[in-house]
Amino acid sequence: MIMNGPAAPKDPEKKRPYFYIMKDKEIFGAKQEDGSAIHFIYESDGRLINSAQIVGNITDENMLRLLETVEGFGKLVHSIGVSVETDNPKEEMEFIFQMYGKKDLYGGGTNLRCSLTGDGMERRIYLSDYTWTEDDYIPGQIKFIMSAPEKMGKASVRFYLNDGYTAPEEVEEEAVDTKSERYCTMIERSLMNLGNTYRIRKAIEKARAGKEVTLAYIGGSITQGAGATPINTECYAYKSYQLFKSRFAMRDNVKFVKAGVGGTPSELGMLRFDRDVLRDGEKPDIVVVEFAVNDEGDETKGDCYESLVRKILKLDWNPAVVLLFSVFANDWNLQDRLSPVGRLYDLPMVSIKDTVVEQFTKKPNEGRVLTKNQFFYDMFHPSNLGHTIMADCLQYLFERCDLSEHARLDAFESGLTEEGMLAQQLQMKPAIGKSFEHVRLLDKKDVYAGAQIDAGGFCATDDQLQSVEMDDRLELTPEFPYNWMYDATMTENAVFTIRIHCKALVLIFKDSGEVDVGKAYVDVDGERRMTADPHINNWQHCNAMIVFKEDESADHTVRIEVAEEDRDKKFTILGFGYVLYCLLYTSDAADE
Repeated sequence: MIMNGPAAPKDPEKKRPYFYIMKDKEIFGAKQEDGSAIHFIYESDGRLINSAQIVGNITDENMLRLLETVEGFGKLVHSIGVSVETDNPKEEMEFIFQMYGKKDLYGGGTNLRCSLTGDGMERRIYLSDYTWTEDDYIPGQIKFIMSAPEKMGKASVRFYLNDGYTAPEEVEEEAVDTKSERYCTMIERSLMNLGNTYRIRKAIEKARAGKEVTLAYIGGSITQGAGATPINTECYAYKSYQLFKSRFAMRDNVKFVKAGVGGTPSELGMLRFDRDVLRDGEKPDIVVVEFAVNDEGDETKGDCYESLVRKILKLDWNPAVVLLFSVFANDWNLQDRLSPVGRLYDLPMVSIKDTVVEQFTKKPNEGRVLTKNQFFYDMFHPSNLGHTIMADCLQYLFERCDLSEHARLDAFESGLTEEGMLAQQLQMKPAIGKSFEHVRLLDKKDVYAGAQIDAGGFCATDDQLQSVEMDDRLELTPEFPYNWMYDATMTENAVFTIRIHCKALVLIFKDSGEVDVGKAYVDVDGERRMTADPHINNWQHCNAMIVFKEDESADHTVRIEVAEEDRDKKFTILGFGYVLYCLLYTSDAADE
């Protein structure tokens, strides 16, 4: 009889330095059209580098540069450790780290995969196990594919490093006490300007009297709820609405309108305000405007922003406007550019930058309330805690408005009511501009008698659109569904022509990272004005660009033609924004 001795143990795996790019971050399986449940985390456009900085505490510039490309990624990273905790430890899911391709953005790169369960145990992905593609270009996105929709979890992802690289120690974090004096002091710093509180007080009084009050929020991806998990109930807008309702409502008499669209500035916000905020006859009492981190690319440097603010302030039912200045993880926003608008009209202004940035550099014993990693989910968006802080800042403003004097000293001195003072301010020279105050949307649904359209080969309708979670819903609503699409079936007539009488025109077209979309040239009265290229931004979203802006209305012929070399590719016109003489709006004739 042959006796087998104990098997020799495998050599223990070498202990490697590592850093986190995600640490105990919430994930949520959002239901997809095909029925699957996925949580996406985008890592392109500097996001991965920023995660390494704020979560992993990486300061080595060489290591950060390596994260820019797949080639550098492979030099730095030996393996990836992934763990997820859910209520059900046996729950199964799949983790994918997708590399983007250079030629085929979404289909050309390698997918690093591993199977997980919700038990919190770490699984490893070894990069040496993969044969990389020739098209691999940049680290693209992370996906957690879950077994069922609308399940929550907490995930951690860390990079184990190849020989020759070291990582710093983890940053110590303490639980955030949102009831502490330090936290309350931090929230108080958010109040940038209390302003003319009359319209907010009026809304509060209505709520207390049991009358219907509507709170509306318009902005970019932060207002959409990006970084919040789940996005519909953990976003700052919903939390702010809930705080307002619980504090001021007599009963369930406060309505909620959320109209945030990722990656879009006020240049687009002014065009979708009527449809997204005033839809179904809504008349909001308070409108929170949040474009302070989206407007860097605004061609007008604030004219569109002020035009939107004026448009809201001058609505017949006199809604209040609150300017909210969010912040990116690099401590940046545009409040210095945009706050003069609030100063001119004496609007309430709330700065998240002023709230949190100063204390990020403090140590725990110096009064630090939270770390940058705790506030941010990624380089652009707040975590659940960050969204809570934003909501608390807005609620602090509402509480201060409620306690404010019902007639201010400067109102007595000028002999005007607070509403009269605002009316006077609206007659003043704008802080930046008001060129688009009366902009209107034109698409297949909302037509304009002063426009004749020959759609040519743009006769299809695109249904693959940027879609967002409106209000408190998880269901996605497509943006600009009444569009004109060139689908490459009428290559002999790849031209769209619009003859229009106006003084300003904005083109809204679809950006995309897909390989089957091409660029189009835009000519006005026979002169080339611009090239609309969906691959400049290279991801699916709505892009607004000014075609022309003039002092007086006139007849113009605008021709949009797909480039000859791209006739076998698609291009989608989502709509137009147009501006006429203000004299057509009798209530505002005095403005001119």
